[in-house]
Amino acid sequence: MQILDGKKLSKKIETHVANEVKILKERCGCTPGLAVVLVGQDPASAAYVKMKKKACDRVGFYSVTHEMPENISQETIESTISMMNTNKSIDGILIQLPLPSQIDTTKILELVNPAKDVDGFHPFNVGRLTTGLDGFVPCTPLGVMELLAQYKIDVKGKNCVVVGASNIVGKPMASLLLNADATVEICHIFTDDLKKHTLNADIIFVGVGVINLIKEDMIKKDAIIIDIGINRDDDGKLVGDVDYANVSEKCSYITPVPGGVGPMTISMLLQNTLKAAQMNAKEKQ
Repeated sequence: MQILDGKKLSKKIETHVANEVKILKERCGCTPGLAVVLVGQDPASAAYVKMKKKACDRVGFYSVTHEMPENISQETIESTISMMNTNKSIDGILIQLPLPSQIDTTKILELVNPAKDVDGFHPFNVGRLTTGLDGFVPCTPLGVMELLAQYKIDVKGKNCVVVGASNIVGKPMASLLLNADATVEICHIFTDDLKKHTLNADIIFVGVGVINLIKEDMIKKDAIIIDIGINRDDDGKLVGDVDYANVSEKCSYITPVPGGVGPMTISMLLQNTLKAAQMNAKEKQ
């Protein structure tokens, strides 16, 4: 069994991004800018945003966080996004999800300029991903593909089972795999007999937020396991959706939690923001 080390690869990507930022600054005086909207006091969201801010600092980005109270109005968030859409110092806009129940999340995501949609959630970018065109891809599934490429794991022709059908992870993960010529099956909360599907998989991608969902008897020998889940157990320890201790004895490759997909998500955010800044720089020339 070999561990797919996302932490190590993310550092390599950060070094590349930092070098590209220097080149961009020297060539046109441009500094990539990322703006984050954080609503409420959710500890997990606040922690993610803090990690993203530190990553921006490490690679030389300009970054700003718009912190808003839990009872914020739809109009106020929309006004802030409209301001960021026209701000030439901002190349990427990130809306930290989830948003409070009084907010129309779909409308907020659709308001973001697709050229600044570094999370890849705007329908324009979703459509380009689905049709195999270039655009911004959601950071977590994009990070998974980068991790597989680093370890020379080719998904072409492989039986891939994606467990979870969210717009943030499951659906874009399936689209990326299809675009790479994999055979893809999507399972979700209404799937009958999950084990029947996972036993046939060469590669399993799971991200649903259920501790120990994937067990040893649900995978075939030498399967590749991509654990995208992030949970806290009764002791407060970070764990994924896979029974790591037992599954790791049977699989060929596996991502640890933490240290697997998580760091790749942040490095892909940096990569997407750099891409947006480079596109903007070309338009200014």
